[in-house]
Amino acid sequence: MDKTRDSSRPFRLLLTGGGTGGHLFPAVAAAEAMRERYPDSAILFVGTKRLLDRQSLTQAGFQVKTILSFGLKGKRLLELIKACLVLPVALVQAVIVLVRFRPDVVLGVGGYVTGPVVATAWLLRIPTVIHEQNSIPGLANRLLGRLARRVCLSIPVSNRFFAEEKTVLTGNPVRREVCELAGHLKETNDAFTVLVLGGSQGAHGVNELMVSLFSASSGLPAGIRIIHQTGARDADWVAQRYHAAGVNAEVAAFFHDMATIYTKGDVAVSRAGATTLAELAVVGMPALLIPYPHAADDHQRENGNWYVAGGGALMFAQDQAGAARIGAEITDLAHNPERRQAMAKAMAARGTTEAATRLVDVCLEAADGR
Repeated sequence: MDKTRDSSRPFRLLLTGGGTGGHLFPAVAAAEAMRERYPDSAILFVGTKRLLDRQSLTQAGFQVKTILSFGLKGKRLLELIKACLVLPVALVQAVIVLVRFRPDVVLGVGGYVTGPVVATAWLLRIPTVIHEQNSIPGLANRLLGRLARRVCLSIPVSNRFFAEEKTVLTGNPVRREVCELAGHLKETNDAFTVLVLGGSQGAHGVNELMVSLFSASSGLPAGIRIIHQTGARDADWVAQRYHAAGVNAEVAAFFHDMATIYTKGDVAVSRAGATTLAELAVVGMPALLIPYPHAADDHQRENGNWYVAGGGALMFAQDQAGAARIGAEITDLAHNPERRQAMAKAMAARGTTEAATRLVDVCLEAADGR
């Protein structure tokens, strides 16, 4: 395919990735930034068949294609065989999509579906860019970093995995509605509110911990409120337990309007997914982090370390994060607004509202051969 971009037609951006909100939301932010820069640009997402991905993208007005693809890392033998058997199918599907859409640049944002699409784009001599959200890249991005023209990083510590001349520190793109909250001050007359965030799929260990803490409720500030994103499997029993304990709690499997949720919170108890951390930093919210202990390469702990080092977060291993320890920190933050404000300021110092714009700049430069 011809490497020279035809400047007489609208810019054509193909994004690929997904499988979790952590991969999807930065891609949406980048697509929105491209659409703001060039309103007539053509944008196509190539992702997984996950229903949440397709719904989120179509609701945002983007065209979506899916290809057959499965992950490789950490899989059992039969799953590996299955993934290898469908790989030729994924490559053929990727060729069809790329030839029909004719993108000026392909942006991969992580996840196993990224592999066949970016690799095929490279073979077709289409400029490619990848974005790494985490401190430790996944298998797909480690391999694709050798092919991509540019590698965009969310935090500096991940630069050791890629060739220095390719890397660009852009930050992690955050959705527009969250960026608009930067500098927002919560109403001080509202009840002290704890946000519990386990990522787009929830976190069973965090759910159990927080229900145990708030059901017991001994020593917690009076009138405290909780907003808890549980994931689909735990929503019903978590809500029932809070109700039985008389806890002022808003529970949902997934919150689509996270911007509104962030305006209500004083502190977050959260996993340490890269996108959630980037959003908490933009809004300047102190965080008590409980990294997912089985994350690939323990990357959530490494993600969290970046924010802990900045002073905006505390981190607890899941097997050490007892209800008493978390409860003590929540209580101290509720009674110590000066500490809370200092952590909020430190968290905000790690955030950026310009990441999506920077990522678009890199994509445009790659498409122009720079």
